[in-house]
Amino acid sequence: MSNPIAFRLKPGADLKLSLDSLVKEHSIKAGWMVTCVGSLTAYHMRYANQTNGSKGIGHFEIVSLVGTLSTNGSHLHIAVADSTGKTIGGHLLEGCKVYTTAEIVIASSSEYLFTRKEDGSTPWKELQVEKVRER
Repeated sequence: MSNPIAFRLKPGADLKLSLDSLVKEHSIKAGWMVTCVGSLTAYHMRYANQTNGSKGIGHFEIVSLVGTLSTNGSHLHIAVADSTGKTIGGHLLEGCKVYTTAEIVIASSSEYLFTRKEDGSTPWKELQVEKVRER
């Protein structure tokens, strides 16, 4: 069963910290991004196969925010476009500051539990999905 949560972040809010706070507030054990539209004055993301994050200052449109959410660890990717339409994307990090708005809808389910652990398939803690009850 999906339990949607819709909300808006206002100017100056940190996108990742706000999502982390919402996940804790609602005790989300298995959630996912449905949609996010808005803008940023700063981004901070980690590109593929890089150790450190990259930052940018300016005006950027959020063109995508996808991933899984859980009190046991979230994994989110963001794509932003600048005023020329140049688009970049990567792993969402703290420091993405909302410019005008971030309109967000997330969904969650009590039928699943999302956790993260090393399972031998990669060197990283990866998503583990457990069905906790039948429909």
